Amino acid sequence: MSASAAAVPQPGRTKAFLRLVMIEHSVFALPFAYIAALTAMFQLDEEIHWGKLLLVTIAMVGLRTFAMACNRIIDRELDARNPRTAQRELVTGSVSVRSAWTGALIALAVFLAAAGLLNPLCLALAPIAVIPMVVYPYGKRFTNFPQAILGLAQAMGPVGGWLAITGEWSWDAVILGLAVGVWIGGFDLIYACQDVESDRECGVLSVPARFGVPNAIRGARACHVVTTALLVWYALATDAGAFFWIGLVVVAVAFVYEHTIVKPHDLSRLNRAFFTVNGFIGICLFACALLDLLMRGLDV
Repeated sequence: MSASAAAVPQPGRTKAFLRLVMIEHSVFALPFAYIAALTAMFQLDEEIHWGKLLLVTIAMVGLRTFAMACNRIIDRELDARNPRTAQRELVTGSVSVRSAWTGALIALAVFLAAAGLLNPLCLALAPIAVIPMVVYPYGKRFTNFPQAILGLAQAMGPVGGWLAITGEWSWDAVILGLAVGVWIGGFDLIYACQDVESDRECGVLSVPARFGVPNAIRGARACHVVTTALLVWYALATDAGAFFWIGLVVVAVAFVYEHTIVKPHDLSRLNRAFFTVNGFIGICLFACALLDLLMRGLDV
């Protein structure tokens, strides 16, 4: 290590690990787990069960943290060969592989503990939620469609949120889960477009690398049309009120905006589409869904 590098303060282990797993990106999945959980509470007894909602939060954050840590560990050699990801913590050494595994296993234990405290069914089904999280980073090594695995992994959130409250299977939650999975798979198609050259050089499989950026963008658009349709289906299946429908209109407009600022020949605003717009979509729909449930009688 050079003298100049040594002079730069190194982040604490916990802070570096949280940067590694991008803890702030929980905003993408959490709102939809909350929508499912709160809708289940409304249908169950029209009361918010704060203890269960806290456990849902802990379980979601724990599982996502485990998944991101595994992703970074498994992909660290590929990350080192990609200029965009060459500064990630496991590549630079600010987080050791041992520390990353320790954090991942702690996060997994937290997830399993929260699932067990919720109900026996959540604990019994917990491994099913874990498997795609581990398979996903390997997906880019054996399929051109790793986003499909990511979508499956993300679809577990709303289904788990509903199961956490009722302890029973719900097809309404499956509809919402599919909407989330297709949505996240779609915007990951967009995100993958920035790595086309590196992916092709490294042998990483993806839709943009195999079929080209224009086709990946078209695929993302199709995914978001399907997402909108599934959200409409969910609204109809759960007898959603006016505020939820207003939220759907806002989401549809956000999708249109997202696809006007990202074009096959211009990816300069990709990060705005990926982080800002998609973060807004989750928070906006959750806020509208919560307001709708409160107006319909959900008791805090």
